[in-house]
Amino acid sequence: MNRFRLLMLSLLLSFSIGACQEDQGVLPEPLALTNEVVGTYCGMLLAEHSGPKAQVFEKHKSNPQWFSSVKDAITYLTLPGEAQDAVITYVHDMARAESWEKPQNEGIWIDIRHAYFVVGSRKLGGMGMPEFVPFGQQEKAEIFADQYGGRVVRLSEITNDDLDLAHMPPVTLTHQ
Repeated sequence: MNRFRLLMLSLLLSFSIGACQEDQGVLPEPLALTNEVVGTYCGMLLAEHSGPKAQVFEKHKSNPQWFSSVKDAITYLTLPGEAQDAVITYVHDMARAESWEKPQNEGIWIDIRHAYFVVGSRKLGGMGMPEFVPFGQQEKAEIFADQYGGRVVRLSEITNDDLDLAHMPPVTLTHQ
């Protein structure tokens, strides 16, 4: 098993452990993406960017970390010291989005662990960069991949090469 797949398995396990540690085992519900939501790193209004978004909830924080792209959120979850407190991450189900340009309608958030991703498509996401396009159903992801290119994978199948992190040293997670 390559190191990245082991890392992704560790992340999934840490999500599960974190979920059990939440008060009464209740995970936070996804928040609506409003016109006022600002990206964690970019500091820009997310509604101004096309493509799917992500929100990462962490222990002891009532508001999520917001990301203008799903790829950025997955990168965040793999970086040392960044998301050790993550309990759940939600991504847009693009099969239920109103459009690529404005996917922020309510009720389309899915748990990242349940998503099928199209990696390597011609569609660009937030900030005009390559995107990992999430879908709640494999069939919808395959239809998108047929139309825009790319391959359908699960979270655990995303590689360092997909993230453009192949040049980085192996990532290890520390658990408290």
